[in-house]
Amino acid sequence: MRLSDSEQKTHAPPEQQAFDWRQTSLSEAQGLTAKEFNNLPADTDGALAQPLRQGFVPVLKNRNFLALWSGQVFSQLADKIYLVLMIALIASHFQAANQTISGWVSAIMIAFTIPAVLFGSLAGVFVDRWSKKTVLVATNLLRGVLVLAIPALLWLTRDWTPLYNLPVGFYALLGVTFLVSTLTQFFAPAEQATIPLIVKHRNLLPANSLYTTTMMASLIIGFAVGEPLLGLTDALISKLGLGWNFGKELVVGSSYIIAGLLLLLLKTGEKKYIPHEQTPHVFSDIWEGLQYLRQNQRVRNALIQLVILFSVFAALAVLAVRLAENLPLIKASQFGFLLAAGGIGMGASAAILGHWGQRFSHAKLSLCGSVGMAGTLVGMALFTHNLWLSLVMTILLGSFAALVGIPMQTTIQGETPEEMRGKVFGLQNNAINIALSLPLALAGVAETMFGLQSVFLGLSVIAIIGGILNWYISGTGVKISTNPDK
Repeated sequence: MRLSDSEQKTHAPPEQQAFDWRQTSLSEAQGLTAKEFNNLPADTDGALAQPLRQGFVPVLKNRNFLALWSGQVFSQLADKIYLVLMIALIASHFQAANQTISGWVSAIMIAFTIPAVLFGSLAGVFVDRWSKKTVLVATNLLRGVLVLAIPALLWLTRDWTPLYNLPVGFYALLGVTFLVSTLTQFFAPAEQATIPLIVKHRNLLPANSLYTTTMMASLIIGFAVGEPLLGLTDALISKLGLGWNFGKELVVGSSYIIAGLLLLLLKTGEKKYIPHEQTPHVFSDIWEGLQYLRQNQRVRNALIQLVILFSVFAALAVLAVRLAENLPLIKASQFGFLLAAGGIGMGASAAILGHWGQRFSHAKLSLCGSVGMAGTLVGMALFTHNLWLSLVMTILLGSFAALVGIPMQTTIQGETPEEMRGKVFGLQNNAINIALSLPLALAGVAETMFGLQSVFLGLSVIAIIGGILNWYISGTGVKISTNPDK
């Protein structure tokens, strides 16, 4: 006589009653602690347990993820070098002798930031209705065409009468920058929403670790090698005698084009929507995304954690200049070394998480990361006149930040339904862009009013509050459900 499911569960061995892998949701199974994972019975579903022990191996064998990842490399490098390109073009075409470049660059940065605030949520609504692959490919190809069109635009407007005392060519740069940034708002949520489509749930943490490592590496490499790379391109073209004066634009535009071509290899396997669903009701869909966040406290809390994390790092970008002024052996203009140290720490921690992070719950990783961030921010407040200790604290800050950012991003990806991911990631990008903007404006004022040490201590309090909030909401343990629908 065949036993019912409940009777089978009653007669199962104790260890299988505690951990019934076949009826446990992957999102919860992924949160097992190291002790619980190592104590699993030997006959536990090997097909499910083994990938958790393999770290990056299953992800790196995934051809679709490799296509997405390689496209990410070229796209994000182009994003970072783009701003370096704008500075070079301003210096060579518009900056007069003895004139500061800061005003020109600020205008470019504003043009780059406005779409992020205005269109982040709107873009997510459309990404939910459109093919993710089409969005990824088209946004890169279009950005490449826009960058490659810059030399022609500057040539056409070279003799035009200035408008409001500014060259028309500079307005062309502002327009191209606005359009490139607008396309980026569509690319970002599509990229984030694609990862859960092509990566198995249990491998999301390693996938996000690679994603974050690449993002931080492109940030460091892009700003570090952008200027010499563009200069080397011009020198190479000059040596070849080609007579071109658009080598810089060729490098950045080609990077976007290469990213788009690589993403053509991607197969997402996403659901097809019927025609009448493809025209979104924008504001109602945004409201639907907000309602989903209101009802799903784990996703909402993960989003809050990410906002806090990016706020801290945005403030650090401003405070690093003041910190560099206090430190011996470096100048204020070399504050980039401090930011690069944080990026190195984050990249190293992301690599470690990819191998062993699946053994711990996301809530525990986030709490440890928040406590670690708070501790290192206190350390930075204490060592504002010691270069080496400040560098160590910054590396540790980046390392602990990865313990917060990667698990929280994985939580959002893993627990958000496919049809809601574009809306949620659009709202996420919008919130993060605002979180990046406000501290940039407030951190300098706070440092002037209260001092560098006080601001670092204040940031440490914010970090620990975020960790405690996450721990309180998620609970002090991981529940293992026996209902596959929960």
